[in-house]
Amino acid sequence: MTSTETTTESEDSGPSGYAAARLRLLQEKAQSGPPRRAALARLTDDWLTGLFTAAAEHAGVRGAALVAVGGYGRGELSPRSDLDLLLLHDGSADAGALAALADRIWYPVWDLGLSLDHSVRTPGEARRTAGEDLKVQLGLLDARAVAGDLGLVAGLRTAILADWRNQAPRRLPALDELCRERAERMGELQFLLEPDLKEARGGLRDATALRAVAASWVADAPREGLAEARRTLLDARDALHLTTGRATDRLALQEQDQVAEALGLLDADVLLRQVYEAARTVSYATDVTWREVNRVLRARSVRPRLRAMLGGGKAVPERTPLADGVVEADGEVVLARAARPEKDPVLTLRAAAAAAESGLPLSRHLVRHLAAAARPLPVPWPAEAREELVTLLGAGESTVGVWEALESEGIITRLLPDWERVHCRPQRNPVHTWTVDRHLVETAVRAASLTRRVHRPDLLLIAALLHDIGKGWPGDHSAAGEVIARDMAARIGFDKHDVGIVATLVRHHLLLVETATRRDLDDPATVRSVATAVGSASTLELLHALTEADALATGPAAWSSWRASLVADLVKRVAAVLAGEAPQEPEPAAPGAEQERLAIEALRTGEPVLSLHTQPGPPADDGEPEPVGVELLIALPDRPGVLPAAAGVLALHRLTVRAAELRAVELPTEVGDSADLLLLSWRVAAEYGSLPQAARLRADLVRALEGSLDIRARLAEREAAYPRRRGVKAPPPRVTVAAAGSRLATVIEVRAQDAPGLLHRIGRALEQSAVRVRSAHVSTLGANAVDAFYVTGTDGEPLPEVRAAEVAKEVEKALG
Repeated sequence: MTSTETTTESEDSGPSGYAAARLRLLQEKAQSGPPRRAALARLTDDWLTGLFTAAAEHAGVRGAALVAVGGYGRGELSPRSDLDLLLLHDGSADAGALAALADRIWYPVWDLGLSLDHSVRTPGEARRTAGEDLKVQLGLLDARAVAGDLGLVAGLRTAILADWRNQAPRRLPALDELCRERAERMGELQFLLEPDLKEARGGLRDATALRAVAASWVADAPREGLAEARRTLLDARDALHLTTGRATDRLALQEQDQVAEALGLLDADVLLRQVYEAARTVSYATDVTWREVNRVLRARSVRPRLRAMLGGGKAVPERTPLADGVVEADGEVVLARAARPEKDPVLTLRAAAAAAESGLPLSRHLVRHLAAAARPLPVPWPAEAREELVTLLGAGESTVGVWEALESEGIITRLLPDWERVHCRPQRNPVHTWTVDRHLVETAVRAASLTRRVHRPDLLLIAALLHDIGKGWPGDHSAAGEVIARDMAARIGFDKHDVGIVATLVRHHLLLVETATRRDLDDPATVRSVATAVGSASTLELLHALTEADALATGPAAWSSWRASLVADLVKRVAAVLAGEAPQEPEPAAPGAEQERLAIEALRTGEPVLSLHTQPGPPADDGEPEPVGVELLIALPDRPGVLPAAAGVLALHRLTVRAAELRAVELPTEVGDSADLLLLSWRVAAEYGSLPQAARLRADLVRALEGSLDIRARLAEREAAYPRRRGVKAPPPRVTVAAAGSRLATVIEVRAQDAPGLLHRIGRALEQSAVRVRSAHVSTLGANAVDAFYVTGTDGEPLPEVRAAEVAKEVEKALG
């Protein structure tokens, strides 16, 4: 339809002329999206202007105007949108004349079958109603004059905006609560198979709320992609209205293919993916905006009192270190002033892990800065990057918000290119609650609560993240996922053995639940086939936990006590088969040259000897090598209390233990007999700042062994002064006795949340249990410590079964 045709039709102010023009406009294929919505609003304006002018003259009313509010006020009319109209008057006309004027406008609208939301008010009445009803106030923020006294409308707009800004501290929290209540009731648009494009979280209502926040001048929403997201949702609603012929906002399954066709899209999956992308943009903007609103309002309420306390001085936000290059400031995670993302490729993951562990959001400015400036990680990733990813995944519920922040700037797909295939991908199975990508993150969240059940929580968390990665490819997603997971695990930096385990877990992540529920477990062939596929008891342990995490993350219908009991029964039977292949106990490795040198020096002096050095990695772009780890070696004569003393000293100096080994060795003395020495090999990292000097570490270790340094008290003082923040409550520690762990010693296994001083507390508990630690194998996998301690009695023999259980219980109690 040309503009001339539109004008000609609009000259007939009767319903038939407007209806014909409206129909032609909606049927015109060449015009859609924002141009059609704006054209429909103009056409409606022209028609209503004619109605108002004639009606006002007939009723003899002066000082009145017809005002469009809400979506119509914004000039965004979808085919079946309501007409939100306010008849505004200055109060000079009598009630009968006003009623006659209103009737001559409302009835022609009703005669056409259009939905109408109408009111008749003076400016004062409109302001009072807006003050009492938040929804009315939101509609009036978009008030636009259609016909009549323009000055009257301009005065109302000015007053409404002034009221909104003046009342922002009271009205914005109410709007936030309104949005949260609606989200709780309607769900998240970005995950629903039949989403409500308007009311669900991330929909058009939230986009309108963001406009209202911006109008308050308290905060503004992130603008990147927001206008395009609104357009996508509005276009989908237009197509839905035209396809169904109804004023509906729910994108039902049976209508999605037709809506996709109307929009020129390939199929319903492409439609949903576009809608989900748009909703995700709106949801993220909503999160960021309300966080900023709450920060500003909180600062406004605190600042006057703070200024009074400080004598009028300007308050400086406190910056609390969280990790190397990462600090907390004003309730968000930001970069330290000295951080250089262009020189530190691990900084992105370190910041994300610190945020997730602390339960804090990543600053939007930090995420954007990292997206623009951070160097790409080398392939394969260095160990620190892999550990930070595992820490991020193991943080539990707080992982989700951090992950979404990284996704909002495309960081996840840069780190894991294959992630793009599953990003916002819908799942047609109604059992599934989430899109594929969010399901993978949710599975990792569920797996984080199961890490105490497995020896390798890092492999569990990575497998949880990747188990459905093949859904972005044609064919069996488990088979495709095995290939992709093998490549991604190698990229992340796992060795060949661990890569094989991750690939096996992904390939068989449905094996246990499908076999348990669909096969005869009394048939020996069934159990043997599962044992053959799994291959080892350790992989079976991981697969069992992954199965539960996957089911729990799928939805309430995917897991039950019945399914859990069937899977547990199958696992028990398969474990029995696999137990027939007992692994050989590994031979202890001989000391290296540096360890032997330190041991000889410790034997000669009778004192602890330390060596602290950085292991260089491959050259960076500027030709300088980048550090990939710090190794600390300690040799000293064997004596009680070495382990808790050494671990406590490291904790006092804010060194995080990534891995450690303790073992006893014998060296010949000058008089011909032998002396027992302890060798401790640590891989450590500074929590933040630079590494301490080896001489200071040695001096404090000597004091700790002599008893002049009270490590326990010092750690308690620091904990009281700077309590460790936690995003979510970690699962309780678990201490067990490994069955058939060793013929020469009893193996005590500890799985607990990593924390400063943890290894010190374990060492103290073992010392107080009157056992000798012959060797220890300590590893920190993400946020989890998985430690094995080989202990004997004072006679050098393995502990009796009952005594071993008592020791495990005592250690667990000490960590509780």
